[in-house]
Amino acid sequence: MDKRTKWSYCIGATGRDAAYALVSMYLILYVQYTMNLSTAQYATISVIMILCMVWDAVNDLLMGIIIENSHMKFGKFKPWILIGSLLNAFVIIGLFTIRPTGWGYVAFFAAGYLCWGMTYTMNDIAYWGLLPSLSSDPKVRDSLVTVMSVFICIGQFSVAGIVPIVIAGNAVVAYRTVALIVALAFIAFQMLTAFGVRENPEAKAQEHISLRQMFGIFARNDQLVVAGISSILYNIANNLLIMFGVNFFYVEFGYSESGELITLFTVMYGLGMLISQALYSTLSKKFSRKQIISVCICALVLGYLGLLGIGYVLPKNLILLNAIGFLIFFFQGLYNLAVIVMINNTIEYDEVRFNERHDSVISAVRSFSVKLASGLNQGICTLILIASGIYAVTKEISELEATVGRGELEPEVARTTADGILTTITGGQGLTLRLGMCLIPVVVLVISYVLLMKKYKIDEKKYNELLATIKGKKASDEG
Repeated sequence: MDKRTKWSYCIGATGRDAAYALVSMYLILYVQYTMNLSTAQYATISVIMILCMVWDAVNDLLMGIIIENSHMKFGKFKPWILIGSLLNAFVIIGLFTIRPTGWGYVAFFAAGYLCWGMTYTMNDIAYWGLLPSLSSDPKVRDSLVTVMSVFICIGQFSVAGIVPIVIAGNAVVAYRTVALIVALAFIAFQMLTAFGVRENPEAKAQEHISLRQMFGIFARNDQLVVAGISSILYNIANNLLIMFGVNFFYVEFGYSESGELITLFTVMYGLGMLISQALYSTLSKKFSRKQIISVCICALVLGYLGLLGIGYVLPKNLILLNAIGFLIFFFQGLYNLAVIVMINNTIEYDEVRFNERHDSVISAVRSFSVKLASGLNQGICTLILIASGIYAVTKEISELEATVGRGELEPEVARTTADGILTTITGGQGLTLRLGMCLIPVVVLVISYVLLMKKYKIDEKKYNELLATIKGKKASDEG
């Protein structure tokens, strides 16, 4: 693999993950804090998101089949990378710009969010399917995952760090502007990947795969099932902290002051993820993946329990809060990379056992796990916000932001009024939010860890044996 391919592939992650971060982290907050919907309308929006994410998770697998059966001159993966980014960028702009009211917005959101998921899937499955096809060398693959993950963090951080500063008191205009910038960046970075990567000529289209055959591929690959379920559980833990995070800061520190505090916490996210991604390749040479995730699970449990105790058994100190955040994000980054490699390594496992290679179909499991976890998280988040009564309070802030967006209220007045509204949230409501953000992740992370330790068998030695077997078969066929 040449340097041009490596860097075109890895750098391209920046724009696509900035776009994904904007929608996955802030679209529901945009709805919650700017659209002034009734509780029934907000709950319907959440149900729509859950259904779309579940469908999108299934659609990931179907897209894997489509890509696996592709016969295009431009390549097996690159056409879908480019088409998906262009279509998805237009949908993102629409989601943050078009603003019907009431149930009309609910109907528009349903169509727009469905289109967002399907167009992002075109890009996402192709992009991740391209990764294992570039190299089967474990050192090269680890290096690719590490470098790519650094640019993923840069993309996510650029959105997660900037948005909280600019939205309070001017959310409608700010979200629209950010969406336009991010959408254009998505297209630009993915054009770099599409035109810069040289696809591996061995990653040609396989014999046509049906839906039935696809499920057969999953069912026969016991190691993929284990790694896939563990990935779903990890993503539930990871995304809940992100989904509850902004509401947590608003409740604990106020509306007008939280922007800079969220950004500072996001810096911890960026540093934690970037450092873990940069160190993963080095650590993987000295320690096994199971040793890495064992250390990660201990640190993550301590981190989440510490976050739960801030303001109760631990002082409500910003330095301590950010230190705990860094700890969580650092070890989440390591855990995530180990699971990604575990999923990718099941490709060779399947190839040895059945003499078939299905990069796109198997790689789609990672995206499937992210989408399915996001759907489950949306349900958990909505249930807690509505049941605790926090949504009923924040709905008043949404009305303020909509008024500012129409030019009928000054941003500073809106921010001050919003601070007063948030003081009506009780300690019990805040604790309910905290339990959802911290306790649920601990439970699912422990289950994920136990599953990997007991059921996943493709360690470093086993994987090298698989590569040797594949190499031997190729030499025999050529001879």
